[in-house]
Amino acid sequence: MSDGWELALVGVRVLLLGLGLTTTAISFRAYRQEGTRYLRDATIGFGFITLGVLIEGFLYQLTTLTLTQVHIAESVALLCGFAVLLWSFLR
Repeated sequence: MSDGWELALVGVRVLLLGLGLTTTAISFRAYRQEGTRYLRDATIGFGFITLGVLIEGFLYQLTTLTLTQVHIAESVALLCGFAVLLWSFLR
C-alpha cells in the first residue's frame, strides 16, 4: 500500500473511532439520566461497534495477521454491536 493511501486509511480510522467514542459517550450519558434498558443496550451496541473499529486499526497496524483475518475480527465485533442494537429495538 502506498504511503499516501495508508495515511488516508489511518486518518479515516481515527475520525471513525472519535465519532464512535462520542456516540457511545452520548448514549451512556442518556442512559445515566434515564436509566432505561433500551439506552443501556444501545450504549453496549455502540461500544461493540466502536471496538470493532479499534480492533481493526490495532490488528492491521501492529500484528502480522492477514487483511482477511483482521476483517473477520472487526466483523465479529460489528456483528455483536448490531445484534445488541437490534435486540434493544425489539424489546
